[in-house]
Amino acid sequence: MSGNIELLNTTLAAAKATDRAALIAYLPAGFPTVDGGIEAVKAVVAGGADVVEVGLPHSDPVLDGPVIQTADDIALRGGVRIADVMRTVREAYEATGVPILVMTYWNPIDRYGVERFTAELADAGGAGCILPDLPVQESALWREHADKHGLATVFVVAPSSQDARLATITAAGSGFVYAASLMGVTGTRASVGAQAQDLVGRTRATTDLPVCVGLGVSNAAQAAEVAGFADGVIVGSAFVKAMLDAPDEAAGLAAVRSLAGELAEGVRKR
Repeated sequence: MSGNIELLNTTLAAAKATDRAALIAYLPAGFPTVDGGIEAVKAVVAGGADVVEVGLPHSDPVLDGPVIQTADDIALRGGVRIADVMRTVREAYEATGVPILVMTYWNPIDRYGVERFTAELADAGGAGCILPDLPVQESALWREHADKHGLATVFVVAPSSQDARLATITAAGSGFVYAASLMGVTGTRASVGAQAQDLVGRTRATTDLPVCVGLGVSNAAQAAEVAGFADGVIVGSAFVKAMLDAPDEAAGLAAVRSLAGELAEGVRKR
């Protein structure tokens, strides 16, 4: 079975055609439970998310701040495995029909096997992977199998990325480019910052791929600001915090659905 990179491409193009940015939501698999994580994906889509990133919980994250680390720890203590991540992708995609990507560090894929991981992700209906710590110069094996299985390879660029480096990264990627709005880890911020707009402009000079901004967006006003210059707005920690702060799972699902609605309205006010 081929993966859903084309669904991702058409979803992002459809948002652009209606003169708005796409809303991309991040949620970890297995949080608060595997079943609860699947329901959370359904909730953010019901609220208005166009694309979902499912995080593969990792014990040593380099990009994730304390909120997502807390959720990952809950998932790992609950015994989450890659099979549960694949189940989350499959059931979320079957229930919603939106593009579902996996965001993961490289070590779990390397240990699991690149061919096995890409084949299973495609079979589950996945659209691709975001790989924040895989160097482009070491990505040929991954990209070979991702291309074979119809999966997008999304790389992360940062404000520190020089223009020549941006060109190398974007030439190797597909689906979209993940632009980290600031130097640091994931988490909500009081402001997203001018660095993000500069990075989007420099990245666009190297590629026709959509450029989507993450790290720091937590409310409708910030989403509207970022939507003014980016093709997609990526929100993770705010959704996870809403789940963590809720008194029970039902309240958490209601909270993330409501937040998704506010953010979806924000990206349409660009």
